Amino acid sequence: MAENKTVTDCIVFPLDLPTVAEAAGYVRQLSGRVGMFKIGLELFIAGGGQIIEIIRECGDSAIFLDLKLHDIPATVGRAMERIAAWDGVAFATVHCGESPAMLKAAVSASSGRVGVLGVTVLTSVSGNDLQNAGFDPVYADNPGALVMKRAQMARDAGCAGVVCSGRESAAIKAEFGKNFITMVPGIRPDWSAGKEDQKRVVTPAAAVQSGADYLVIGRPIRDAKDPGKAAEQIAAEIRAAAGGGIG
Repeated sequence: MAENKTVTDCIVFPLDLPTVAEAAGYVRQLSGRVGMFKIGLELFIAGGGQIIEIIRECGDSAIFLDLKLHDIPATVGRAMERIAAWDGVAFATVHCGESPAMLKAAVSASSGRVGVLGVTVLTSVSGNDLQNAGFDPVYADNPGALVMKRAQMARDAGCAGVVCSGRESAAIKAEFGKNFITMVPGIRPDWSAGKEDQKRVVTPAAAVQSGADYLVIGRPIRDAKDPGKAAEQIAAEIRAAAGGGIG
């Protein structure tokens, strides 16, 4: 877990909602109970600038713009320039994909104002998916190997870190150092149940113990009867797993 962070700072809530009005309701409930709000494609298309302003008005929570940019380097660079112009955006994502030049363009265009995170392998992707997509068996049989390869690509391009499964966070920290950020989606507490579209999930405790810096936790909070209390329960689990190492 990153130094000088509280438990709250480490919890990222994804605003995976179709309208700004719905997202704003969760922002108002969870400001101060989570450290960061993630804005994905659906909500950004619905009203990206508006929801950014609402988050800023409601408190000090940071903003993670998860647009997963993937295009020619010049286009990605221009898009990142626009992202960097917004106040309060801490991180933005770019697919590692096939081109180190694309990642380098994003890092350069960020001008140090936004932490660029490379998306390695989506947590919804399984080995069978990679095999069907034509990947070499060395990666299809072990998606973690592809994650490591792409993490190296991101590190070499100057990215602040990567998005990865909690199953790979420890290896990434060991290989690239504690300051290389790991943003971990697919977090599910043991008490959270339901239909699952993620393949490589971990508990909050396991993610913390693997060295994850930020935990993206959506469904267990969003679908709870009281989202605020659910966020607090998860924070308590993280604190216990960290052994008192974070506040």
